[in-house]
Amino acid sequence: MTTANLTAHPVKLIQPHGGVLVNRALSGNAREEAIEQAKSLKTVTLSELNLADLEMIANGGFSPLTGFLEHADYESVVHHMRLCNGLPWSVPVTLAVDQDIANSIIVGDHVALNERRADGQLHPLAILEVRDKFSYDQEIEAFNVYRTTDTAHPGVSRLYRQGSILLGGPVSLIDWPERTHTEFPDIRYTPEQTRQIFLDRGWRRIVGFQTRNPIHRAHEYIQKTALEIVDGLLLHPLVGETKGDDIPADVRVESYRAILSAYYPASRVLLGVFPSAMRYAGPREAIFHAIARKNYGCSHFIVGRDHAGVGQYYGTYDAQYIFDEFTTEEIGIMPLFFEHTFFCRACGTVVSSKTCPHMEREHVVLSGTQVRAMLARGEDLPVEFTRPEVSAILMAAEKPRQPQREPDLLAAR
Repeated sequence: MTTANLTAHPVKLIQPHGGVLVNRALSGNAREEAIEQAKSLKTVTLSELNLADLEMIANGGFSPLTGFLEHADYESVVHHMRLCNGLPWSVPVTLAVDQDIANSIIVGDHVALNERRADGQLHPLAILEVRDKFSYDQEIEAFNVYRTTDTAHPGVSRLYRQGSILLGGPVSLIDWPERTHTEFPDIRYTPEQTRQIFLDRGWRRIVGFQTRNPIHRAHEYIQKTALEIVDGLLLHPLVGETKGDDIPADVRVESYRAILSAYYPASRVLLGVFPSAMRYAGPREAIFHAIARKNYGCSHFIVGRDHAGVGQYYGTYDAQYIFDEFTTEEIGIMPLFFEHTFFCRACGTVVSSKTCPHMEREHVVLSGTQVRAMLARGEDLPVEFTRPEVSAILMAAEKPRQPQREPDLLAAR
């Protein structure tokens, strides 16, 4: 479909989740007044997860949230995957503090939310209107959201390390987190910006692709297959906090840039980073990621096998089955379910178990352990597995990180 065809009629994008795209960033006199107010307020220093959530709340990526969840919404999300008003919402977005900090704060207070920057100084980012303060059961949240209470699960481990009291209420952003200005500023689009780009390009149907791994041939196959039925692709790698042994965001983004410049039509793809932190919540996070991409303007969202999974905590297709718990109208964005894909030597192309009749000996499937060992030995990865450009980027980044990685390095998510 040509650009001329696309722009022949007015373009109308999907509505944000809840109908309104949230913007909690202050400007002008309101911002100046808030900066002055923050100087005299009690303070809370944000964690890496909090910083990512604050950016996503403020830029509208977590619409309709205007702040951190209050008690009633928290309980509803944990137990029913919905906000109190019935709107689907699968992962609690909360601000946890230790008991001693909570003791100094009462409902009705305004609190300055601070970031500890690279120079060690605390910098105020936002003001929280504390409308609720409550205790919660970490084990119940872990069991419901992560489907496990095992502390080996990175999401559960982080949950158990955070404070025992949650503060809820709307936030007003004074300044963006430091990383917003320094990490990928050229492709750190807000939902408002991606929506405008889609309109400018005349795209009506846009598919979003979530990843926290370097791109490989299976990803490329899935993305290009989806592109056949939509107008454009939002390649949206997550760059918020991940496990320490995941490949760094800068390496991943470099691999995406290399692939896009050589193998994708520039007029059909937009590369933008997704500032959210990784929770590794599997099925629930698949819903969470889909809703966020709806806010960015995507009409479709790719869900592969074991989306947002880690270890063996979730069934292979649980992240796809969970969409059956909501109606299409409730979620709004259309999920596209894909099977595990691989290169088949006999077929001569990337296929899946649905399309390939050949024996496994013809399939090029590398485990994370095999990939790591090959890179450590200075061996190029097979071109059937990933493009040479990506192999070179991973090899260059491999040696400093090699002792820290775990086997699921390049598992398709």
